[in-house]
Amino acid sequence: MTYVLDEVINQKLNAVFADLGYDTKYAVSKISDRADLSDFQCNGALALAKSEKKNPREIGEEIAAKLRDDKAFAKVSVDGPGFLNLTLDDVFLADVLDKMAADERFGCALTKQPKTVVMDYGGPNVAKKMHVGHLRSGVIGESVRRIEEFVGHKPIADVHFGDWGTPIGMILAEVIAADGHLDKMETYDIAEITRFYKQANIRCKEDPAAKENARIITAKFQDGDPIYRKAWQHIRNISVEAVKENYRELGVHFDLWLGESDAHETCSVIKKMAEEKGLLEHDDGAFIIRLDEENKPKPPVIIEKSDGGFTYQATDIATIKMRVDDLQADEIIYFVDKRQSLHFEQVFETAEKLGIASGVTLRHIGFGTVNGPDGKPFKTRDGGVMSLDDMIQMSKDKVAESMPAPDEAKGFSKEYIDRLTAQIAIGAIKFQDLKNNIASGYVFELDDFANFDGKTGPYIQYAVARINSIMRKNQNLAAGEIVMTNPEERALGLKLTQLNNTVFRAEADKEPSVISDYAYTLAQLFSSFYNASPIMGAETSEIAASRLALAKLTRDVLIKLLYLLGIEAPEVMLKA
Repeated sequence: MTYVLDEVINQKLNAVFADLGYDTKYAVSKISDRADLSDFQCNGALALAKSEKKNPREIGEEIAAKLRDDKAFAKVSVDGPGFLNLTLDDVFLADVLDKMAADERFGCALTKQPKTVVMDYGGPNVAKKMHVGHLRSGVIGESVRRIEEFVGHKPIADVHFGDWGTPIGMILAEVIAADGHLDKMETYDIAEITRFYKQANIRCKEDPAAKENARIITAKFQDGDPIYRKAWQHIRNISVEAVKENYRELGVHFDLWLGESDAHETCSVIKKMAEEKGLLEHDDGAFIIRLDEENKPKPPVIIEKSDGGFTYQATDIATIKMRVDDLQADEIIYFVDKRQSLHFEQVFETAEKLGIASGVTLRHIGFGTVNGPDGKPFKTRDGGVMSLDDMIQMSKDKVAESMPAPDEAKGFSKEYIDRLTAQIAIGAIKFQDLKNNIASGYVFELDDFANFDGKTGPYIQYAVARINSIMRKNQNLAAGEIVMTNPEERALGLKLTQLNNTVFRAEADKEPSVISDYAYTLAQLFSSFYNASPIMGAETSEIAASRLALAKLTRDVLIKLLYLLGIEAPEVMLKA
């Protein structure tokens, strides 16, 4: 059952507006801009003033007079030119919280129009270690996937693996140069394949003939040469397994492990469609589609290069067609560095021209870079790109500094401490990313991000563990009906009722920072509540049971919020 406070208040406003003969589209409340004046406000009187030809304050007073008869409100007042201020009755607020606590969704509604949302937030490549640049795509995409699912949509996550381009030809050429053939290909692991790729990259930059040879081999494997295809399949398989290990550690899930290779045949379909619609032009040996330039100049989309190979743009356009045809997508969202915005503008406009995604929403959610203290993209000490493995290990090492040694933590094994260290480190990495607006870059602060104080992942995790400890200490006390006895209880309770509004805003904006802000504020309010509202020393057993219920509800909501951010909530937190 859902019991969304915003909707309940709006229903009450709607009934009053209708009773007074006013247009109910203005019967909408929002969280008050002035918490010192009220809990909610309604600005409908101002909107009605023109059509009703009345003073807005007069309209506001009429509405307020009716609402004062409703026991849900402790106070209804009209401020300024007609702002309607609504303060909830404590008994009504407590009843809402009791209903939330009894509901596995904590009173959150499900979307009234569920959609199939295909999400592209991977983009790793064969034979390449994942680096810090891949972090944001996976972390943001995973969080939004969980939010979409929670509100009732059907998300389908696709990694979109880079497995079909020139790097394959470069690796095969390098192996042939070393061995004279590809017979040993299936004996090479990911480390050796990566080494071959690095060598090939250097060789192709220095030797035009090597670069041409790699291009020729790429064309042959793409055309279906059985020997090259077999070698390619091995490269793809071990690369996927290596990437899966990274994503497992990060807690990032994909439903589909499709790659550029899966769209290869559809690229030919796209080329034929463009030709039939009169959009395809032959230009300097390549096949292109020109785009409208009324608003701003845009380079044409190259579908097929002069050497006969399909481009990355063609692959993305073909992939859109497959996602619409095969997955019945209502919306397709790409979580990719915002520096790729022009690419997606071109791809989306081409898809529209071809008519392959009619009625489907195409969105690119562009994110900023992860930067070092100098404000530039995060690097290793020697100036190289930081690998994701190294970043995760650095984070674990930092967290380990605050962990007790196994012989110092009575009742906790080394395995538990290692697992806890990983949970805190990954949580810290994710929260530091997700507390920032997606479009903004941020500085990766190793010294601050794992603190148990401040706006960090460990702070939220510690809040959950603290409430778990409170529950254990009061295990002989049953949670009871909630009652409001002090301002701290009320502030925490009111914030809890904003869960539905927060989740749906995060979903609409595709912005996990809305969730992280809310989680941090909730954890802070719990700390204030607990300091002012002792359970063991409560005035009566009913108040103690109420405070325990409020603590439990807060814990459960925080666990859900951490889940939506892709972060685990340890049962117990340890400190050295």
